[in-house]
Amino acid sequence: MHHAFSSILETAAAIRNREVRAKDVIQNSLDAIAAQNPSLNAFREVLADGALEQAEKLDADAGDRMPALAGIPIAIKDNIATTAGRTTCGSRLLEEYSSPYNSTVVERLLAAGAIIIGKTNCDEFAMGSSTENSAFGVTRNPWDQTRVPGGSSGGSAAAVAAGLCCAALGSDTGGSIRQPAAMCGITGLKPSYGRVSRYGLVAFGSSLDQIGPFSRTVGDAALLLSIIAGADPFDASSAPNSVPNYLNGLDDPITNLRIGVPRQYLDERNDPEVNDALRSAIETYTSLGATIVEIDLPLTEYGIAVYYVIAPAEASSNLARFDGIRYGRRAKSVRDQTLDDLYAASRSEGFGGEVQRRIMLGTYVLSSGYYDAYYNRALKVRRLIKHEFDSAFATCDALLGPTAPTPAFKLGEKLDPLAMYLNDVYTVNANIAGTCAISIPAGFSSTDKTHLPIGLQLQCPAFEEHRLLRIARMFEKATEFWSQHPPHRGAVN
Repeated sequence: MHHAFSSILETAAAIRNREVRAKDVIQNSLDAIAAQNPSLNAFREVLADGALEQAEKLDADAGDRMPALAGIPIAIKDNIATTAGRTTCGSRLLEEYSSPYNSTVVERLLAAGAIIIGKTNCDEFAMGSSTENSAFGVTRNPWDQTRVPGGSSGGSAAAVAAGLCCAALGSDTGGSIRQPAAMCGITGLKPSYGRVSRYGLVAFGSSLDQIGPFSRTVGDAALLLSIIAGADPFDASSAPNSVPNYLNGLDDPITNLRIGVPRQYLDERNDPEVNDALRSAIETYTSLGATIVEIDLPLTEYGIAVYYVIAPAEASSNLARFDGIRYGRRAKSVRDQTLDDLYAASRSEGFGGEVQRRIMLGTYVLSSGYYDAYYNRALKVRRLIKHEFDSAFATCDALLGPTAPTPAFKLGEKLDPLAMYLNDVYTVNANIAGTCAISIPAGFSSTDKTHLPIGLQLQCPAFEEHRLLRIARMFEKATEFWSQHPPHRGAVN
């Protein structure tokens, strides 16, 4: 079997025991990328030479004391800084930008022996739910290439699902790890806010952003989180909490488990097969001894409105630096005009439509006369949503629901921005409240000829990732959805 469809733990052990060479593992991934990426467009840039060189060095130094991720090919979302290759954020504004430093998460992966195999495509500046907003073309879902892989980390999700790498990193501001994980049939973990350093992540919404892993199994997600989590002196928002080994006790089921199912999550507007998968998951947990508790989260429907005030407001501030002078593309057509003309021309050339839309929206809600009506009010509702989650977790160990209201939708299907935004209705509130959440495979659409994955979302209180992963692992051990992967398909005409 292709090593990318084995767990990281299995592949790392095989390399450590000299059952396989790291170079062969990397070459397998490069061959898979060469065969499938022209149609999927999961990778924006492949770092083949550096990856092979690192693998050869690793093989020469192989021994029992090799680090945990030695020889494991991992992809990095293109809004996370790496000294290798470019960090473009899926934008023409940064298409030639090479970072002079690695992000903290990349440094920690490299220290653990991981091999960075490439940078994955994403919605421009992580703004999108379908990876259709990248300046470098759309990414296609490996289960059905006429459909989206989700977003904004769709390239990372598609790469792992298709077996192009063993794991990948993404960023999650309102669901950008969990939603593509659900649509591509893999595991995607959004850690608690502050659990993982954001140093080197190009900021979208600074109070919402988190970096997290995509993997084939819950165990691999636990391993990756153990490596990338922890306080960082370069990120003042990173929490000082100690980092446990999330693999310890992972296979131990939680006794007297109480799982809350918000009544708002079994919504008639969901795809019927999504609701069927949720009901089936409830039955699975019940068979494992869990008690199901009905929970009321009436502010669920307000999450999208709150998110699309706070996130664009923060984006309008964070992206102000990209003006064609301090950072990014400079328009060449502006001569003997004002500085404002240069700013306008550079940003109009460099930013795509969705980014421009959110910058304008954010600037509007922060402007004089509208700050209190929109931004300040959104902050107050954010606090209420956090309180609502705290109250729910006082009566249960975790919340259970769908990750997205539908399986992967067709490319070009959701051209209306509001229809696209509503796809994140079940994911945004975890970012708003700062909690941890995970999406795991929970079924497939049975009526669709293309056999589309359906994801299940679990949520736990902030910094309770160990509990979250154990609960997710209970479901994974009781089902086989995680072990399925898409067949290799050629290009779509």
